[in-house]
Amino acid sequence: MERNELASLVRPNIRNLTPYSTARDEYRGALGIFLDANESPYDTGWNRYPDPHQQALKQRISAIKGVPEASIFAGNGSDEAIDLLFRVFCIPGRDNAIAITPSYGMYSVAAATNDIAMREVPLGADFSLPVEALLGAADADSKLLFLCSPNNPTGNAFRPEDILALAARFRGIVVLDEAYIDFSRVPSLLPELARRPNLVILQTLSKAWGLAGLRLGLAFADPYIIRLMSMVKYPYNINAATLKLALTALEDSPAARVEALLEERARLEKTLPAFACVRKVWPSEANFLLVEVDDADALYARLLADGIIVRNRSRVRGCAGCLRITVGLKEENDRLVQSIAAYEKSLVH
Repeated sequence: MERNELASLVRPNIRNLTPYSTARDEYRGALGIFLDANESPYDTGWNRYPDPHQQALKQRISAIKGVPEASIFAGNGSDEAIDLLFRVFCIPGRDNAIAITPSYGMYSVAAATNDIAMREVPLGADFSLPVEALLGAADADSKLLFLCSPNNPTGNAFRPEDILALAARFRGIVVLDEAYIDFSRVPSLLPELARRPNLVILQTLSKAWGLAGLRLGLAFADPYIIRLMSMVKYPYNINAATLKLALTALEDSPAARVEALLEERARLEKTLPAFACVRKVWPSEANFLLVEVDDADALYARLLADGIIVRNRSRVRGCAGCLRITVGLKEENDRLVQSIAAYEKSLVH
């Protein structure tokens, strides 16, 4: 898709929207007498509204990711970016979106919230990406196509060439969710953004960076798409405390923590199949494992009774009998293994 075609995908009311603006949009200085926003003048440390454009944060993200600031959107978790994409591109009650299944549940929730039909296409054998089936599900009103790679809950990453083929052939916006990319041997497609104007890549600081409690998600896209998302978002969507704490956290690399989790993931991949109740441990490029067991409900209940919380995905399409287990610290994973061993021993008696 060419860049000049993007505007035709946007909802007309959004294309013509005059966004809310603040006096801070016209002032770039760090210091000043701020009498514009009806804030308290008493310095509590938090009495001023945060930067609506998150300039310092985007400068830091740009340096880390190698993406121009104009191509970066910061949101209240990736969920805000997902919701905004529906609001920018999809006309309620008319347009539709396409997603793989099984995958992250918020795509369909955001679609339903915005009155957009979601067409779900099952993954292929071994959770492979069904390129032709996804394209076959599209029509003239298909505006968004959601892919998660590495995928949640299956853990596998899709071939970059398949994702790029979809971006080239789909006549809407391809949204690639790379929430788990820091744990994957398959590289991010961020370098492709300049050549793929209809590609939006979502990432997060919740996983590898360990900032889930701050709720800070990122979207990377053509500057035109970023401008549209920024027009529609709430003016101060990222609070001042989150901006301050995130900037401090981004001074350090998560590489050592990621490496430790990858070692623990590999250990669990070798350990868990030894249990008779475990049928299969699916290969993973994320910080979790999808584990197929004999009785998912029973094992889930036993783990819960032992104070170990995993995700029972056995009722999700394509994941029958499966638990999704996040890779924890070594001592947490040891407790997990001990609990499964006790569960299996109880079955023999």
